[in-house]
Amino acid sequence: MPSAAKSGSFKIGGDIAVHRLGFGAMRLTGPGIWGDPADRAECLRTLRRLPELGVNLIDTADSYGPNVSEELIREALHPYRDMLIATKGGLTRTGPNRWVPLGRPEYLIQQACTSRRRLGVERIDLWQLHRIDSKVPRQEQFDALKELRDRGVIRHVGLSEVSVADIAAALKVVPVATVQNRFNLVDRSSEEVVDYCTEHGIGFIPWYPLADGALARPGSLLSNIAESHGAAPSQIALAWLLKRSPVMLPIPGTSKVAHLEENVAAAEVVLSDEEFAALDRAGREKPQH
Repeated sequence: MPSAAKSGSFKIGGDIAVHRLGFGAMRLTGPGIWGDPADRAECLRTLRRLPELGVNLIDTADSYGPNVSEELIREALHPYRDMLIATKGGLTRTGPNRWVPLGRPEYLIQQACTSRRRLGVERIDLWQLHRIDSKVPRQEQFDALKELRDRGVIRHVGLSEVSVADIAAALKVVPVATVQNRFNLVDRSSEEVVDYCTEHGIGFIPWYPLADGALARPGSLLSNIAESHGAAPSQIALAWLLKRSPVMLPIPGTSKVAHLEENVAAAEVVLSDEEFAALDRAGREKPQH
């Protein structure tokens, strides 16, 4: 049976050890990340399979559904024995595929408190600012994170879609345990952020980790390496992320058990330095589409 334990471990905030290959819970909703999922029972089965596969880091957000993902996680897994349930706040939803940043401090505090209640925990182990709202002074948003931490509503603070300058500014206000930016084999826009997080021991959570685009076509480098390992191209893309940095915490998401098992099996793939370097070069050269 595949196990996320084979991906190695990382201590979030220096004190919560998780297996590095986690699970992203965005897809446990309806189309456009809106409303209930088409197959609720399969979503619950997928969540309940996580601890059996050694996955003990789950990433969600109040905006997924909204609320739907958090509610399903509680139904399937509460009281979360030896699992870290990370969630996010700071986006409002007005319909399918509509995401509007709202970073007013009172809203962020309210959302963290309601997520805590929905998840059924006394304290959220990792709460992440989903986006920095450009309409609200950045400092005010960081101050709200500090207040949540000081009040014991949350244990650790995370940021999402931020620059190195944003992280450095936040660190002057509150410790930052994780950063979640879009990053994968062909989307390297956050390379500098990955290096900064590696240097400072900050967990880096790449969202959209499987966007391998043209690299996955038959006969491509990624496809050939996958074939040589008896693996799927998506598993090679995850293995590349895991080898990229010891602070990397990929969170591939799905709403189906079979796909979950395939993703977790990526933890067993060990790329050679030569394979990693070749993929690294190809990813930089190839357009995503």
